Amino acid sequence: MSYTTITRESPKAARLRLFGAVGLALALLLAVVAPASAQTACATHARVAKQLESRYAEAPIAIGLASNGGIIELFSTRDGSTWTLVMTMPDGKSCPLAAGQGWESLSSVALGPKA
Repeated sequence: MSYTTITRESPKAARLRLFGAVGLALALLLAVVAPASAQTACATHARVAKQLESRYAEAPIAIGLASNGGIIELFSTRDGSTWTLVMTMPDGKSCPLAAGQGWESLSSVALGPKA
């Protein structure tokens, strides 16, 4: 008879795995931005932000500059129960790229040796 031993992942390893998964998901998402933006409800940044605030009580919690010149913003509720990823292009058009539930912020932004 054979038994399987179950080991529990450390909290640090779980956070690193989650961070890696989120990073991979964002990279894949950015790779398909052009086709995705043609199928989504794009509008001015002000309108998209207002809709996310009024419908879902989401506000910006993170922002970054994409390699294509667009600005990526992550909107989320205060408790992280829902989130929406939005890209705003240099022409001012904003498009929701992805949305989901259960957002959790990590304390560490970058991995690797300290600068």
